[in-house]
Amino acid sequence: MKTVAIASQKGGTGKTTIAVHLAAAATIAGFHAAVIDLDPQVSAASWGDDRVSEPPEVVSGQANRLPVLLEGAAKQGFDLVVIDTGPNADTAARRAAEAADLVIIPCRPATFDLKAIKTTIELVEITRTRAFIVLNATPVRSRVVQEARDVVTGLGAVVAPVTIAQRAAFVHCLVSGQTAQEFEPDGKAAEEIAALWEWLAGELGLPVKAKKAA
Repeated sequence: MKTVAIASQKGGTGKTTIAVHLAAAATIAGFHAAVIDLDPQVSAASWGDDRVSEPPEVVSGQANRLPVLLEGAAKQGFDLVVIDTGPNADTAARRAAEAADLVIIPCRPATFDLKAIKTTIELVEITRTRAFIVLNATPVRSRVVQEARDVVTGLGAVVAPVTIAQRAAFVHCLVSGQTAQEFEPDGKAAEEIAALWEWLAGELGLPVKAKKAA
């Protein structure tokens, strides 16, 4: 079982959006995926409730129970678990990073977000977990994106090759308990999520599609 933690010191970076989209993308690809929601706001869990019985499974929990939750997921045969954390580089984020094979740090290309990201970078340096910055909610075709890449690289972090733009589909789909790939399968948002999943699968050593999905 592979585990991915989504963490960021700052709120509003799109952690939950990326968490549920990656778990859903893995499900679409034929993997048994789940989300563990450690955020006190339980946004991912609420999204999961809106889906009723549709996968991926979403479970809310506390940081001190994370090992038990992960052990249970492994016993149930999950291929991928995505851990959604709260907007703090706190105990929950640290435990998630320690348990993860890889950490994704979402970041908007804005001054305050770029300044706040240093704390999360320092967190994953302490846990020695592989981590990537995913530039999220970016303007379409703007030099701001490259400038943000340069800032993050200057902090010693690695930027993922896939950028997620600010698109209406991401807003509308979550309201109805969907993802961009379900809400608008042929849209740009869906295309970006598919690319992000393909990249992540490669980093985790997983095929883009599970054999059972072939």
